[in-house]
Formats: sequence, structure tokens, C-alpha cells
Amino acid sequence: MTLSVQQRSFNLCEQKVNLLNSHSQYLPINQVVSCPDLWIEEGNFDVYKMIFAERVTLFSNAVIYVTEASIATQREIISAIESVIKIPAYQQRVLAYAPDSAKFIPQAHSVFFGYDFHQTPEGPKLIEINTNAGGALLNAMVFRIQKIGVDLSGASLVEDISDLAPIHCPEETFIQMFLEEWQAERGQAPLESIAIVDENPQAQYMLPEFLLFKRLFEKRNIQTVICDPSELRYRDQALWYENQRIDLVYNRLTDFSLEAGLYKPLLEAYYEKRVVVTPNPRAHALYADKRNLALLTDEATLIEWGVDAGIRAILMNGIAHTLLVNSSEADTLWASRKKLFFKPAKGYGSKATYRGDKLTKKVFAEILQGDYVAQTLVQPSERQLDVEAERVRFKLDMRHYVYKGETQLISARLYQGQTTNFRTLGGGFTQVIVVSCRDPKREIA
Repeated sequence: MTLSVQQRSFNLCEQKVNLLNSHSQYLPINQVVSCPDLWIEEGNFDVYKMIFAERVTLFSNAVIYVTEASIATQREIISAIESVIKIPAYQQRVLAYAPDSAKFIPQAHSVFFGYDFHQTPEGPKLIEINTNAGGALLNAMVFRIQKIGVDLSGASLVEDISDLAPIHCPEETFIQMFLEEWQAERGQAPLESIAIVDENPQAQYMLPEFLLFKRLFEKRNIQTVICDPSELRYRDQALWYENQRIDLVYNRLTDFSLEAGLYKPLLEAYYEKRVVVTPNPRAHALYADKRNLALLTDEATLIEWGVDAGIRAILMNGIAHTLLVNSSEADTLWASRKKLFFKPAKGYGSKATYRGDKLTKKVFAEILQGDYVAQTLVQPSERQLDVEAERVRFKLDMRHYVYKGETQLISARLYQGQTTNFRTLGGGFTQVIVVSCRDPKREIA
């Protein structure tokens, strides 16, 4: 069989990236001349120490090279999903099983959507979408201080860095995103205060990012607090933290509906349009509920909604096929469990997720009684790295940080185990470098 010029170019591109990934392993973080914004103290917190001494598995020194074609495909998948989410019939279907708080329609879109992909020989596959994806600001700052030092005899292989790489000034982009959220609700009124809200934030692993966001906002003269939702009060038609009126809540909570009693002041202020909340419950319902993936990979439903054939093909090829777990299908699910990954519909991260090949009948019975989806198991790609003089195998996934369908920043995560985590020495967030494989001679022609 004779390969087309395009296919030969694609194969050479993949070979180039594979060579880079096998030889050019590290972009060491220069901890002597690192980003000045990390040399800050907030109260009793030393942000630099928190990142590099207390959270040594938050970042990897490794780098992941990816072809321009792969990134373009991932963006195609994101765009296709966004187009379906706009369809009224889709929204009607997903809001039918969403919490009541998701039926409230805010003007703000929501910040930091996370589209997570696995790389496979058949191309990238979307695994899930998150609506309060953490790590964007940390990645932006730390990636900027990594020094590209590739010691390769074939160093010329890194000449063609693509313009699809992450934006050059993400912090400014992030600020503009928050301002856009605010202006969608309040027009040209000044944004004067922000609360970064999470449960027991001082104990959160991502606390360094909260502190960096606080500094970023305050550079724009926006008063910023980091607090637990229990510290908020709704009175005098406003949301308050102590004596500070709050204009906007940057929501880092993982109780996405905000309907627990603890969140009553926040939810009341949100319903009364006295505070802008981003991300908000509606965004989670439309994008991140795992049951939505079953709709997005159900071709009959997509046809019913009038989704054109091109978009359908992108979705069916680009999303890991997902099914709702139904006890009536227990025998079929058990028989095919080794090819499935089970996730709670409203879950996040790796909580209560199970690879089918590791399931016991007891856990399977619990899954059948819960609210779960079963997703085709898509094995992540791997990298081998030298860690403490040993060759160690890592899995990896890729994340696009997205706002209104546009990618703002791309990172990867290296990990061991069945799901991503920040517990493995040598693993953590990892910089992605996009390599162009265009032939300059053909482009000129």
C-alpha cells in the first residue's frame, strides 16, 4: 500500500515527537532566578516554599512534546462539544436531571473549563470536562521560569515550535476573563472585591494558587479574600466577608450545586443577583456532569437533535464512549467490565472511580445502586523518566484550560495509579510543547 504525501508527513511528524519525548526529558526549574511573583509572603504563607519544598510532586521537571496535528484535533473536539451544548434540546435534556440551582440562568459564562484528554494511537480522546479546573495560574508562572535546555545531538528537531502553543501572557488573559465575567452581569461598574472560596482553604493542596490569584487581583486594585463558605454572610442585599462587601466569588468548591445548607448565604446572594459567581452551578450541569458524555456519544440522539454528520464524526471518534449505568444491564456491564471505567456522574477528580478490571462484586453492586456512568477504558499514553537513578514509567493526560470555547493554556499531568494525582515523585503538572510538522517547501508552493 502506497502512503499519501500527507500520511508520510504525519508519520514523520509522529517519529519526530517520539524522538523528542524519548531523549529530551527535562526542562529544569531554575530555583535561583525564578519568577519574582513566587517570592511573596501572604500572612504566614511563603508561596515559593509551599510550591517547591512542601509540594514536591506538584510539578514535574519533564516536558511533553505533542504534534500540532494532535492539538488541532483536540481543539476540534472542544469546538464540536461547545456547538452541541448550545442546542436547546441538549440543554433541556441535561437540565432535566440537574439540581435546581442549575436552572437559574446567570449572564456570566464561568471561568476555567478543563477539557482532559488521553493520547492514543488512534488520536486524542476526551475523557472528561471539569468546570473548576485548578492549576492554570500555577502552570502559567512555573512554565515561564522553566529553562529550555535540550541536550540532543539532533537539537534542530525543536526548531519548528508551533504557534498553537499556549498564549504568551496568560495572567493578563485570566484577568480579562474575570473582568468579562463581571461585565456580563454588571456592565461597566467597577469590580472592587473578590472572594476566592473553598472549604477550609488553608488546608487545600492548591492553596498556593489561591494566594497567587489573590496577588494577581490585588495588582489590579481588586480587594481579595480567601475564605471558607461558612465565613460568608448575606445581609443588606449584599454578600459579605466580615466587613468586606463581595462583588464576585471565584468558586473553587467541589459541591457544584451550592445547595448544601453551608452555602445558603452564597446561594441566596447568587439567586438575588447580588454577587457574581464563577464557575456557577449551571455551567457544571451543562458541561461537567458525566452523564452528558453519554449523550455526546449517542449518535442516534445527536441525529435527533440535528447535529450535522461532520460534528457527529468528531464527537464519536474523539470522546471516550460513555453509557449510563443501569441495574437492568448488570450482567452485560459485568461481562464487559474489563474494558470499562466507572465514574460517579457528579464526581470530580479520582473520587470513587474504578477500573473495571479491578472491580470486586461487592463494589460493583454498590455502583449499580449509585449514580454512575461506564466509560470505555482509554489507556493513557506513557513516558519513562529517570527518578532518583531509576527508570520510572508514568502515565499522562493533557488538559486544555478553556474559556468560551477558546484554549487559554495547555498542560499535561504525569502520574502513576489508575487516575491523575499529585503523589508521585517525578510526576505532577508538566509543560506541553507543540511541535509543528509543516513542510516549509510545500507551504511556499
